[in-house]
Amino acid sequence: MRYPEFLKEGGRIGFIAPSFGCSTEPYVSLFKAAQERFAKMGYRLVFGPNATADKGIGKSNTPEACGAEINDFFTNDRSDIIISCGGGETMCEDLPHVDFDAISKAAPKWFMGYSDNTNLTFTLPVLTDTAAVYGPCVSEFGMKELAPSLHDAFGVLCGKTTEVHNYPKWEKEQLKSPDNPFAGYNLTEDFKLRAFAGTKEITDSQETCRIKGRLLGGCLDCLANLVGTPFDKVAEFNERYSGDGILWFLESCDLNVMSIRRALWNLDQAGWFKNASGFLIGRPLQYDDAWGDFDRIAAVVGLLGKYNVPIILDLDIGHLPPMMPIVSGAVGEAEVKGNSFNIRYIFE
Repeated sequence: MRYPEFLKEGGRIGFIAPSFGCSTEPYVSLFKAAQERFAKMGYRLVFGPNATADKGIGKSNTPEACGAEINDFFTNDRSDIIISCGGGETMCEDLPHVDFDAISKAAPKWFMGYSDNTNLTFTLPVLTDTAAVYGPCVSEFGMKELAPSLHDAFGVLCGKTTEVHNYPKWEKEQLKSPDNPFAGYNLTEDFKLRAFAGTKEITDSQETCRIKGRLLGGCLDCLANLVGTPFDKVAEFNERYSGDGILWFLESCDLNVMSIRRALWNLDQAGWFKNASGFLIGRPLQYDDAWGDFDRIAAVVGLLGKYNVPIILDLDIGHLPPMMPIVSGAVGEAEVKGNSFNIRYIFE
């Protein structure tokens, strides 16, 4: 696995929009505020041509233009790291226009984004053996007071953060809006994880569960679309890192509980989980969706429990902030005890 150099003081931060650009409120205001914050911290800023564009369907520009921007920023030396401008809907269409061979031969750069950006944070380690950060897009850094999770995410990019933990509360309903762009997270819900060993729930608060493996995953909405495409090289990744085991991290955006079950079935039938050492499951955006008694927990454990590995659910990963930054491609050592979760990243 290739690990990029960390961002140094006075380094250059590149902004690209392989999915949505910062073209509407509140993202226009938040992007400007984030730029001001990074500039005051002494960093130089480099902008891709699509950063504020609104010309595409479900993203900033055409697939060809988005692919060209990705290729340019990953192979030129004008920036040191890259942060995505936003999530979106159709970033998968960029992939045929991305030159993964050239990226694999260029000096690696950290890329950070989440949701639709799974199309890069997942394919970079799988296709180019380059680690990436599944974490916040740039607009989050425009909020008035940075949440601890954002300090953690930026700390990963700077090489100052190698271990993260759960946060005490999470946001179910956001306050951020076009009229209130700089609002912080609306932390109203207490963090409460669920832990299983296979299909058996761990209820002993004194029992410690430890999991180790090569981290891989992202947004389930996106991953299910990649199965069987030319960008599905998971079998080769499993083989390449067979000695590590794969510690899967998964979360979802638009999927209801039945869609989550179908998407997991798709990945399972494709053989993606054959080398799983464990599963880290983020709170789904459709958190309260259920089909009678069949809820988000049953949707996951009912399909993945057969692997008889730890399954940790309702973690701070993904669309209901705050989110822990996850280093896709790195080795993760996770520990659960009671209602506490932490994970350490090992760059090997």
